[in-house]
Amino acid sequence: MDTLVTLIQHYGLAFVFANVLMLQAGLPVPAYPTLIITGALAATGGASVPALIGVAVAAALIADLGWYWAGRRFGNRVLKTICRVSLSPDSCVRQTESIFARWGARSLAVAKFIPGFASVATSMAGVVRMPAPTFVGFDALGALLWSGVAVGVGYAFSGAINDVLAILESLGRIGLWLIAAALALYVAHKWWQRERLLRQLRMDRVTVAELRQLI
Repeated sequence: MDTLVTLIQHYGLAFVFANVLMLQAGLPVPAYPTLIITGALAATGGASVPALIGVAVAAALIADLGWYWAGRRFGNRVLKTICRVSLSPDSCVRQTESIFARWGARSLAVAKFIPGFASVATSMAGVVRMPAPTFVGFDALGALLWSGVAVGVGYAFSGAINDVLAILESLGRIGLWLIAAALALYVAHKWWQRERLLRQLRMDRVTVAELRQLI
């Protein structure tokens, strides 16, 4: 465990970049814990807060630009692929289109705070041919707010968070296993939520012929 803490202390920026990039690319890897921990370490001599936020914004923009250009190139096929992984393809696309029709580019400023919406929203921006400068501006604002909140929370509550890290470090391998178990539980919980919702959607859906028969 002490090795893990040392790595975070020395390579906090690299951890943040890789973690945020994987999350925004669509992998089920939580990035907020990393941002909060590195924010707490910033209060005790770690990487500076502006550097942490800047790296997080850069990683998010790289991943989001990938989804944006995929949306411009492949259209709704990208949206359906993303939604097929997350929820129901049809309802997911319709919901995203509805949000974009109402809020437009402004929805990108809060997209990262809505679970499962970020990658779909960035792809939708490409599908509707949003100008690239507009996309980059609002997406960068959203990434700034999203990462700033996490790093700010870590910095503000650095005392409590560092106490928890010290406890985990004193536990040695047990602390490392606790972190691994917490991550596994998080991924399993997200998977179970998705499967339960998909099962419910399959149960609630009826065909046109069935609807006519019911009427």
